[in-house]
Amino acid sequence: MRGIFLGLSLETAIPAFLILLASLSFHEAAHAWASNKLGDPTAKMLGRLTLNPLAHIDWIGTVAFPLVLALSGLPVFGWAKPVPVDMRYLASPRRDFALVALAGPVSNVILATGLIVILQAQGGLVPETGVTQIGLLLYTAIYINLILAVFNMLPIPPLDGGNVLAGLVPESMAQMVDRVRPFGVFVIYGLLFVGAFDYIFGPIQNLMRALLL
Repeated sequence: MRGIFLGLSLETAIPAFLILLASLSFHEAAHAWASNKLGDPTAKMLGRLTLNPLAHIDWIGTVAFPLVLALSGLPVFGWAKPVPVDMRYLASPRRDFALVALAGPVSNVILATGLIVILQAQGGLVPETGVTQIGLLLYTAIYINLILAVFNMLPIPPLDGGNVLAGLVPESMAQMVDRVRPFGVFVIYGLLFVGAFDYIFGPIQNLMRALLL
């Protein structure tokens, strides 16, 4: 499950959705790439080792639900199809599954870093000519990818952070983390509606303003 929360106006809803779609595809392709590198060809055989969004789209979670929320002016939450991992192919199942999970958020950080370099090379968000449309799109893409990375690393299964946590802790604790998995979605929704994510994502906005404005 992959998600993002972002307050959007109607004018930015569609471009932000397209950026989210591309970023989710990059994220899922990274999972597939890591899984393949660690010996599991399942995702590659199923056509998931690609940046083509059609390979990763969950039509409800990636398209319908985020668009309805965005066009309603509500925080956007979305997800793509999870990349399948066959643990039997992994040399060290718990460790390698954690590495596969980590690959998604890391890919979004790498993408955000590259976009920051491009944005700075073209004069930043506010060059001498004023704010440009390209600059705004780059800024939005950087923000979305950083949010994706941070959100997915929250230690709540089925998010990537929960899977990474399960690979780091002792087996007994990993079993406890796995028991939380069926309820993880409800925990995420609960945090969303009580506004807890404002305290997590607010510092990212402040950092971006300090670096790019």
